[in-house]
Amino acid sequence: MHLGAADLLAAYARRELSPVDVVQAVLAHAAAREGQLHALCAVDAEGALAAARASEVRWRAGTALPLDGVPVTLKENIAVPGAAYRLGTAATPDGAVADFEAPPAARLREAGAVAWARTTMPDYGMLSSGLSSLYAEPARNPWDTALTPGGSSAGAAAAAAAGYGPLHLGTDIGGSIRLPAGWCGLVGLKPSHGRVPIKPGYAGRVAGPLTRTVEDAALMLAALARPDARDPTQLPPGEFALRAVEPRGLRIGLMLDAGWGEFVQPEVAAAITAAARAFEQAGAIVEPVAGFTTREMADGMDRFWRMRSWLDISALPAERRAKVLPYILDWVAPAAGYDGATVFHGYSQMQALREAANAACEPFDFVLSPVSPMPAYPAHQASPLHDPARPFEHIAFTLPFNMSEQPALAINAGYTSAGLPIGLQIIGRRFDDAGVLALGAAWEQLRPAQRAWPFTGACK
Repeated sequence: MHLGAADLLAAYARRELSPVDVVQAVLAHAAAREGQLHALCAVDAEGALAAARASEVRWRAGTALPLDGVPVTLKENIAVPGAAYRLGTAATPDGAVADFEAPPAARLREAGAVAWARTTMPDYGMLSSGLSSLYAEPARNPWDTALTPGGSSAGAAAAAAAGYGPLHLGTDIGGSIRLPAGWCGLVGLKPSHGRVPIKPGYAGRVAGPLTRTVEDAALMLAALARPDARDPTQLPPGEFALRAVEPRGLRIGLMLDAGWGEFVQPEVAAAITAAARAFEQAGAIVEPVAGFTTREMADGMDRFWRMRSWLDISALPAERRAKVLPYILDWVAPAAGYDGATVFHGYSQMQALREAANAACEPFDFVLSPVSPMPAYPAHQASPLHDPARPFEHIAFTLPFNMSEQPALAINAGYTSAGLPIGLQIIGRRFDDAGVLALGAAWEQLRPAQRAWPFTGACK
């Protein structure tokens, strides 16, 4: 299924395609590929076809909604009433279901999108892969099924890259949209905090689109970024129709060293540098940005998150606690010995990251960086190092912008010699979600021709 959301909407309007036929095609394609990809934890074929039939009626009546009849998947931690809500972990009881509708799910439903499936994730969304105690196999990367698509929006990225329809909803607290987007050759937007109302909320946590094109990400954001009083951090409504931007005269920063974490691999550095040079040749002023985050910031955040997770996991009954993925149990275990000063210092690093990121980016219209220092890694690893003592060495470029609340877009920059996608991150000033989308669209025009998508034989 290679058509984007914009293409589908235009085809529906011309009566060239039917939402029912499209949903049936997506269901069939997913069924044929799921044995390889393990992207989905639930499929509602009956409900999806009923919604598609209702959409078809609206198109015929001239009352179509903004995303009417466009298939969309929802990450398993996006609550839908009555749907399984196990958060990717076997520690959640069998039969656990949501009793509320999360704002992003509500906005997509109201826009007429057809939510036909839910996508897999690691335990509690804590990993940058799809490794999970709940699912028999982790999600796989369509570009190389021995590798991870990334995480924690693992199934969403695998589904998007494999052509399971055009729209996929992920969440991100340290890179969980952008990392899988970068490793799967996708567009993934971490919006400004509050741009997409969400429940439950948490510092740095956002929901956003995973798509194949910037145009589709903008369409999806326009539907998602509508008010919901259940999120007290919600931002006022904005305008996200995709606009053209001329690189000439823009001041763009280039960051190739985050200040901590794994070194950027040569092929990744070369692809990001080439993107910067392309913008420069188009008239932008490109200047280096020094790494602005520190090991103290990273370790403090690590300790704080370990304590938060240890409190949740240690409160579980022993038989349920034992079902949590062993890697995560090993990661949280040191928190049992932390004192209050250690935890408070860790918490304070959120603000330190926020201040450092905003100060470093302020002189620029946009900043470019890698999404990750390396390409995708084996599917059965929790992280590139697979070491719970050093779990975050690969998120040094993504984590700061969750804490700073700035919008950040992942988009494909190129490929390794092995044919794996390399993600470019475009960071904008806080609230300038429309700007990062516009620069992403400009990059789609500047970059070299893209390779055909896996499993479809089509390139968009």
